[in-house]
Amino acid sequence: MMIKLNVPGVGTIHLEHVVLDVNGTLAVDGKLLPGIPGLLQELKQHLKIHLLTADTHGKQSQMDQQLNLEAVRIQPGAEKEQKADYIHRLGSKKCAAVGQGANDALMLEAARIGICVISKEGTARDTLLKADLVLPDIESALEILQNPTRLKASLRN
Repeated sequence: MMIKLNVPGVGTIHLEHVVLDVNGTLAVDGKLLPGIPGLLQELKQHLKIHLLTADTHGKQSQMDQQLNLEAVRIQPGAEKEQKADYIHRLGSKKCAAVGQGANDALMLEAARIGICVISKEGTARDTLLKADLVLPDIESALEILQNPTRLKASLRN
């Protein structure tokens, strides 16, 4: 599983992983947004999916069952750093990351492609500024990862 892009003015990008924030990004108020399970199922054909969460609403176990994935729990304190460290351990040049909260900023900056989404729970300014791309919602972010031509068009210099 991999996405390979030759981006004019940027070079070749090899993505193997996508790291996704859960609360505010894939879910609102502890509930998965409609269509997310299907979109993630499709994306599994292209990338290895990783979920990171502080489990703010205490509902991650139910979401894990719905998604057939197991999220990594982020511990309270230094959440930004924990998320960025996770990207580094995977190999930052092989990762895309998607988030919207303040604790996602360093994760997006560390990833080869950082995608900030606009969310009903809000989008942190620092996260927006650290992103390579800003998309109107999580559905658009998951779809662009499945359509490398769109991604290439957005990233070219």
